[in-house]
Amino acid sequence: MPDKSDKHGPRLDDEIGHETEGMVRGGHSTHAEEFKETEPYSGDAAWDPTAPGGDPREGSPPGMSARDVEGRSALARLLTGVRYPARPDELVAHASGEGAPDEAVGALETLPDRDYENLADVAEELGYGRESRRF
Repeated sequence: MPDKSDKHGPRLDDEIGHETEGMVRGGHSTHAEEFKETEPYSGDAAWDPTAPGGDPREGSPPGMSARDVEGRSALARLLTGVRYPARPDELVAHASGEGAPDEAVGALETLPDRDYENLADVAEELGYGRESRRF
């Protein structure tokens, strides 16, 4: 028993099939607008925010190493709340009051006696790199 699901008849079905063959078998999308197309599937593993980063220098500004950035960050945490310009004795007193390690206080005691304008000025005097201008 023939299938009665065709609307047009065999000849017209063949003609319509021939007209749409390029869209059905073509290697391109049949959508006119790009936003209607599905996004390609990525075989990569999902991003894990707890995974360790790749390159340790990533995120280091020009002119500074990753170790310089870590040291300057520790120094910034240690000297949080200092009002600049500051003299070395003020920096030492603040660090001692915050319970800083003896080696950090000792490093601050070696600073030359002058006014320091900001944390970058102190960090540069302690031997950390200073970031180059990015612009």
